[in-house]
Amino acid sequence: MKKVLFSIALGSLFLTSCSKTTLQSTQQISKSNQPFVWNGANVYFLLTDRFNNGDTTNDVNYGRTQETAKLRGFEGGDLRGVIQKIEEGYFTNLGVNAIWMTPLVEQIHGAVDEGQGPTYGFHGYWTKDWTTLDKNFGTEKDLEELVNKAHAKGIRIMLDAVINHTGPVTELDEVYPADWVRVSPHCTYDNYVNTTSCTLVKNLPDILTNKEEDVALPMQLLEKWQKEGRLKQEIEELNTFFAKYNLPKAPKYYIMKWLSDYIRDYGIDAYRVDTVKHTEEEVWKVFAVICKDAFKEYKENNPHKVLDNNEFFLLGEVYNYTINEGQNFSFPDKKVNYFEHGFDALINFDLRSSQNETYQKLFNRYDDIIHNEMKGKTVMNYISSHDDGSPYDKKRQNAWDAGTKLLLTPGISQIYYGDETARPLVVEGAEGDANLRSLMNWEAIQPNSETLSLLNHYQKLGQFRNNHPAVGAGKQTVLKAEPYIFHRKYNDDEVIIALDYFREDKMIEVVGLWKDGTKVRDAYSGITSVVKNGRVMISTASDVVLLERIK
Repeated sequence: MKKVLFSIALGSLFLTSCSKTTLQSTQQISKSNQPFVWNGANVYFLLTDRFNNGDTTNDVNYGRTQETAKLRGFEGGDLRGVIQKIEEGYFTNLGVNAIWMTPLVEQIHGAVDEGQGPTYGFHGYWTKDWTTLDKNFGTEKDLEELVNKAHAKGIRIMLDAVINHTGPVTELDEVYPADWVRVSPHCTYDNYVNTTSCTLVKNLPDILTNKEEDVALPMQLLEKWQKEGRLKQEIEELNTFFAKYNLPKAPKYYIMKWLSDYIRDYGIDAYRVDTVKHTEEEVWKVFAVICKDAFKEYKENNPHKVLDNNEFFLLGEVYNYTINEGQNFSFPDKKVNYFEHGFDALINFDLRSSQNETYQKLFNRYDDIIHNEMKGKTVMNYISSHDDGSPYDKKRQNAWDAGTKLLLTPGISQIYYGDETARPLVVEGAEGDANLRSLMNWEAIQPNSETLSLLNHYQKLGQFRNNHPAVGAGKQTVLKAEPYIFHRKYNDDEVIIALDYFREDKMIEVVGLWKDGTKVRDAYSGITSVVKNGRVMISTASDVVLLERIK
């Protein structure tokens, strides 16, 4: 995507206003009445601790005062900060219809040195207690408010589910009992067993997810709940859960109960499941049933809060899975179809490596796989993430092109916080994945800035995707190779998109698709036109055209 004259026009548009809310906004495209479709969703993924600090009073808890390596401690981001951005309309202006947040449950209290210096569990993947939120992220009331305010704006909430492991052991965090976790051997990843029945890394106790026998609750949890005055309630709820589902009191089922509570109590809409391939696939089939049942229960108990008829959505992180494998993932010694074990979609590790692939080749390939091999399932595409050291554009040199590709590729799009503002992925003094987890660069969004121009580009593409499920979920037909023009249709929703159309005066053939007299709008420029003689004529400086029918 070449910027052409767009940034110049944008600069004059925002010159007269400098408020934060205005700087993060653009004129919103008129909403369509199309229903939300998960397979075409526009998801915003954020590390809660690194996104926005809305409450400085909760920045230090549990005695976490040890000095850490750069970007390896808690930085203050919290649920209140996410709520503020929902209220400001930041996500709405981006066309985001689902927010995925890293785990919010209570993390280990101590720090761990993984080789890059002391690190706290700011990322949320080092669980100490699944039954309560970490105070650094906020309170249960904050979560309830966040979900309600997001839903009021048509935005779904996806949380992160970790069943595979607990947090590391520290002087402040003792290991779970031996009938709950294994601490060896370490995974060698050379076959299925050596990927599932082992610890991912040193000092990351692995939940015995293959276990089907009753085990007692860890004493550290019982003592903790007793001290917090909720032991009786937790035990009663567990007994009710196990009686309802007739399951043994095995470790994985305890965790499923605790994670499903966030659905049952707050109405979250989806889980992104961590480290899927490191757990037996049958586990996820049961988890899917329990999650969908909990969502149904929430809707029955809160009919006034129901958004639509969608079931609970389950997204899996099978590390290194790509769309090219269709529904299978290949271990060295076997293949597993995780879509047949509860998952509606998997994270796709392919798009981030498509730098040298043309739009046409990429889109055609994805369209063919999604509408044939996937059989109603889909993938979530990304260009950068919290644990992928090889993003699409590490130095942010092609941020505009990356955004165009991300938001127009078939499937679900995942904006990683700061993709839309070119947040640096290389930070001086940081090591390893800390580079990918810097603070959101709000300060870069300034009048007449390149960052603001990029943000506006994301907003226009994102709102178009949000308004039209055909963009992510629709069947594609190529209308012209050069410039690249294609049509996508999902049920009664259809759009026509042109890319790399460098002439200012553009002609797009729509014969057999849209009748003469049909009113259309280019959602990128805001210019309207009417179909005449089977053609749409439009004059715009941008090489991107996003055509939608209007009344």
